Amino acid sequence: MPLARFQKVAVAALCSLVLLIVAGAVVRVSGAGMGCPDWPTCWGCLVPPTKVEDVDFSKLKIEKFKDKAAREGRDPATITPATLRAEFNPRLAWTEYLNRLCTTPLSVFTLATFILSFWQREKRPLVFWAAFGSLVLIGVNAWMGARIVYSGLKPGIITTHLALAMAMFGLLAYCAWRGTDQPWRVAIAPAALGKLRWALLLLLAVVVGEGIMGAQIREITDEMAKAHHAAPKEEWIGELEHAWIYLIHRSFSWVVLVVTLWVFTLAKRHGDPGRVGRAVLGIVLAQMVLGVIMSQVHLYAWVQVVHVVLAAVLLVFIWLWLFGAWSKRVEEPPAES
Repeated sequence: MPLARFQKVAVAALCSLVLLIVAGAVVRVSGAGMGCPDWPTCWGCLVPPTKVEDVDFSKLKIEKFKDKAAREGRDPATITPATLRAEFNPRLAWTEYLNRLCTTPLSVFTLATFILSFWQREKRPLVFWAAFGSLVLIGVNAWMGARIVYSGLKPGIITTHLALAMAMFGLLAYCAWRGTDQPWRVAIAPAALGKLRWALLLLLAVVVGEGIMGAQIREITDEMAKAHHAAPKEEWIGELEHAWIYLIHRSFSWVVLVVTLWVFTLAKRHGDPGRVGRAVLGIVLAQMVLGVIMSQVHLYAWVQVVHVVLAAVLLVFIWLWLFGAWSKRVEEPPAES
């Protein structure tokens, strides 16, 4: 079934959010989280400089850098133009800057979704409010991004930042799904619909929980990186094995797999999981393989990026599956020949 204009714009907003997640994952694995130590400028410039000679350190607000150092547990007195000059890295600065630029298409398409939702307001008021909520979350997360920079990657803020992104996935997915007179619905026997709904809610809960634990692991690795200063990651990443949250996150992936298999089997036994259900199962299986590679082979940067991106796409499909199951009108499964 072809998508309506409103749905296409909402899908574009969803894809832009996934793109932003990709950029954020690249920033994470490259260590560019503080590539631009100020916000909204980058090293005092609207466009990041390509060499240290282009930075006017005399115009930087040194007091803000000292305040940030104090929050990180460093001596503010050690922050001088000379030390800032030594910290400048054009590659990291541009990596972080491109991450910031990825917020532009997301903002544009989310705003467009909200504007177009006015034509949905009478027939589908929830679509309007979902679009409005998405626009609000854009502003809140932009503010959170600034707090992340000025807090020096303070623990807790990154997890909140991710949690808001998860909520935005749900709101935009709802807009993309419900923005038509005939949205997609699951094909399942009515008697099993209630059970499928609760099973999907459980699946959503365990996936969100796994994602939040993943964000907390990121915070732990950031703290480890600070503690080991410029030491290569290979020299200290083994310490992560002693963190209880990492061990739970790694083992909890089996819970996600079991719940996914249960939901998929339930949907198949009483109807048809459809392409959405098959996509969920396929992504979960791929995530298990990536998890084995990261824990048993090597913590490759590209594997980490793919792992994060697939987690975002998985969340979108689970939201869609849940919306399709919560719809009032249900399609009967096709009769067997």
